Amino acid sequence: MAVSGLPQNKVFVHPQFMGGGFGRRGEGDFVADAVETSKKIGAPVKVMWSREDDIQHDYYRPVTYVRMWAALDASGNPTAYQQRIVQSSLMKKLNPDALKQMGGVDPISVEGAATLPYDIPNLRVEYTEADPGVPYGFWRSVGSSVNGYVTEAFIDEMATAAGKDPYEFRRALLSKHPRHRAVLDMTAEKAGWKTPPPAGRARGIAVHECFGSIIGLACEVSVTNGAVRVHRNVCVVDCGWVVHPDTIKAQMEGGLAYGLTAALKGEITINKGRVVQNHFGDYQPLRHPEMPQTDVFIMPSVEAPGGIGEPSTAAMAGALVNAVYAATGKRIYSLPIKAAALRGGTA
Repeated sequence: MAVSGLPQNKVFVHPQFMGGGFGRRGEGDFVADAVETSKKIGAPVKVMWSREDDIQHDYYRPVTYVRMWAALDASGNPTAYQQRIVQSSLMKKLNPDALKQMGGVDPISVEGAATLPYDIPNLRVEYTEADPGVPYGFWRSVGSSVNGYVTEAFIDEMATAAGKDPYEFRRALLSKHPRHRAVLDMTAEKAGWKTPPPAGRARGIAVHECFGSIIGLACEVSVTNGAVRVHRNVCVVDCGWVVHPDTIKAQMEGGLAYGLTAALKGEITINKGRVVQNHFGDYQPLRHPEMPQTDVFIMPSVEAPGGIGEPSTAAMAGALVNAVYAATGKRIYSLPIKAAALRGGTA
């Protein structure tokens, strides 16, 4: 309305069907583009951005920095866990006064961390706002897209420090969350966790709750000269009672492909205030031959239904980097994964 100069009762929005927005459709810059153009020429217009326009003038996933600490007792059981998240505020983007109203903590940024299901007696999650000046917006699985990665990667580090199997370590900490434990158990069973993977491969595991659904994921990878190849994903979902299992399976598969693309390829770099990448040549999606075998299993449940379009994306990076560690002995502290880091650089 502000762009058009018209009163609210003179503005009509005609919603259009759209697939694959993943947060981008929540912005209004393309609407303003069309309105300003229409006003200038005095006629209706249809505005279509080129791929280059879209990639270089986007609202990007918020830049995030996380530090984590933990303490284990003599038996290898965690006694304390602390996580500090530094990130732009998505709530503040929606409402400039949101952080003041919420005590300085953005609930979106801490989702998936502040509700960690593991039985750890002392848990502290902190949030600090930081805005590097890069346009940012919502991204599929939102806060859990970061916290599904960092929490599950760190839980794996804790298991290693305790000298325990990553699956068994998690399982022992989920006694108060039977749905999470059941999903984790089925994931390990369907992935053949207790049997050795094929020669040259290694497995990683993760479990995460996102939008009211619980996802378990086991990822099987090989690493050759720093290049990561994912051979198989085993995904288990408890999303409450089921309406349409084929839809659930399709959303799980699509979310995993989306998350895997981001973890392996999804880098945006900025030089002199401009985005460098401009098309699929330098901002590559996952190609068909790169997509792993993906087996999805739906946990029978009578619980209230949860979301299904975003949760599997949140689980992908955590299971992936845990598998990479099992294959190489190197932890991944930055995404996307760089081949140079696995060939001897800093991961």
